[in-house]
Amino acid sequence: MTRTYLDHASTSPLRPAAFEAMVPFLREHQGDPSRLHAEGRTTRVALEEARERVATLFGARPREVVLTSGGTEAVNAAVWGALARHTGDGSPVHVVTTAVEHSAVLDACARTGADTTVVGVDATGRFDAEEVAAAVGGHTALVTVQLANHEVGTLQPAAAVCRLARERGVLVHVDACAAAGQVPVDFHDLGADLCSVTAHKCGGPKGVGALLIRRGLRVPPFVVGGAQERARRGGIENVAAAVGFGAVAQELSTGERLQRERAGAYDRTERLASGAVASVDGLRRFGDPVARLPHVVCLGVAGVEAEPILLALDQHGVAVHSGSACSSETFEPSPVLHAMGVDADHSLRVSVGWNTTDDDVDAFLRAFAPVVTRLRGLRTQ
Repeated sequence: MTRTYLDHASTSPLRPAAFEAMVPFLREHQGDPSRLHAEGRTTRVALEEARERVATLFGARPREVVLTSGGTEAVNAAVWGALARHTGDGSPVHVVTTAVEHSAVLDACARTGADTTVVGVDATGRFDAEEVAAAVGGHTALVTVQLANHEVGTLQPAAAVCRLARERGVLVHVDACAAAGQVPVDFHDLGADLCSVTAHKCGGPKGVGALLIRRGLRVPPFVVGGAQERARRGGIENVAAAVGFGAVAQELSTGERLQRERAGAYDRTERLASGAVASVDGLRRFGDPVARLPHVVCLGVAGVEAEPILLALDQHGVAVHSGSACSSETFEPSPVLHAMGVDADHSLRVSVGWNTTDDDVDAFLRAFAPVVTRLRGLRTQ
């Protein structure tokens, strides 16, 4: 059976450019980039070239890029580091975040024990920048918000939050992992102090990401045990993965590649959503249908829970996702949709990527209506 993969928002297949760039550093070049011998110098040069390419894609300086093991580590490093700067004087520490953040952000905030204010969202899953800023108080050490929602795709007013928080003298971390490689992300234009990105959601390798740290800002390292990454993240660097990340960044920075992929993804998800709505009654689209990530569509299906739809589509060779990322093993109701005030038990997220074709969209549409019709029929028997 030919498989149709429509879960790129969870992770996207490795791009050929990344694979080819990584192979020499898996087969031949094994030197520690911190060493002075020829082998170490070879990997050091490759690592710094990759850093420059990542910096270019995200509108940052190379020295502002701290390579990590992925977006989750970058988020944890940002939250822990920002709060660790304020815990020495014994005063209470306060964090402001929103109800639709990724679990990495919410769990990182909860683990610190800091007093946390969680700002709500509207029916599209969008928070209000003024409301976020209004939650900032005298003991606020960090505001952490997303650039785009990972489940319904809604783009967020993160730049406005950065501006308002800076006026109040508070650090801002922006989680851009869902947006990285899908829409333009410019660290300097955003105005954030800290920004998390990852490689694997846009066709880079798993196991590598970056925390962008504004020039001049010093935060304690989350991972200690070495002076790597200019003493900002201990541990030997994953050179092969970093090189793959750099190759993807270079590909997306060249010409109008990102713009073309963005336009293609938007067209395919629009066709997918309109085709699904036309073929199945009781379908609802969640999130902002216009100001959104181009590759994500979240659908609510009345009368059938998401799990059996997902499993039935899988039997038809179509891979999609339900619920929030990183918690699908439990098939728990989506906390994002719950925060939006909509039915959180029936969401299906379909996401396209760099190698999605029109045939993939057709395969989903051929399978979707019969699957829902059959499952609804079983409920009435």
